[in-house]
Amino acid sequence: MIRLAPLLFGVLVLALWEAGVRLAGVPPYLLPGPVAVVRAFLADPGGLLASLVSTLTVTTAALAASCALGVLLALLMAASRLARAAVLPWAVALQVTPVVAIAPLIIVWVGDPFLSLVVCATVVAFFPVFSGTSAGLDAAPQDLVDLFRLQGAGRWQTVWLLRLPAALPYFLAGLRVSGGLALVGAVVAEFVAGSGGFASGLAYRILEAGYRLQVPRMFAALALLALAGIAINAALGWLERCLLRGRA
Repeated sequence: MIRLAPLLFGVLVLALWEAGVRLAGVPPYLLPGPVAVVRAFLADPGGLLASLVSTLTVTTAALAASCALGVLLALLMAASRLARAAVLPWAVALQVTPVVAIAPLIIVWVGDPFLSLVVCATVVAFFPVFSGTSAGLDAAPQDLVDLFRLQGAGRWQTVWLLRLPAALPYFLAGLRVSGGLALVGAVVAEFVAGSGGFASGLAYRILEAGYRLQVPRMFAALALLALAGIAINAALGWLERCLLRGRA
């Protein structure tokens, strides 16, 4: 019953939404009901699904880049105090910089449309993996760190054999957050690119529908984004449970 609770709650909300717009006589161009949204999706499922694939491709590439960059910088910080002093302020500065402000510059500088979208999404998704991995590398028990040192283990041996396994839960927690942020970053970048005339993923479809006052189609694209976010979170949660199964 608990597993069905989200589904039942969603069905209840949709039913109340449909009943509300019908009873109040709200026109579809202001607030379409779920039935109108489904009809808008069924009118062009191929186009919306193709745009969804485009957005998810950017999201996946950005998430992979965020993992590689975040883990690499966290490892450098764990192995060198100089690297920590050099990297940490810039990582924080990158995190607090609004991507919507720098996305036009990234698109101009990078040039390639797909790569520029990936860079923008990576900027948004990078920090949770980086901070989670960095915290996990520092979470290794100090007595075990001292034992490794007494046994003559080098800094990189300690990182590889002790700190990395200890950091796995922290990395996976950060990865789960970054999954959603990568999708958000991809959508923001697509909005900027779509405003400049580059037809891309679902964000461009939302802009296109807005210009044409096709509000049900806008809601259909938004629903696909929401479902994609839920699916990404569920997939990363499943991965986290699989990798941490059997750990104390």
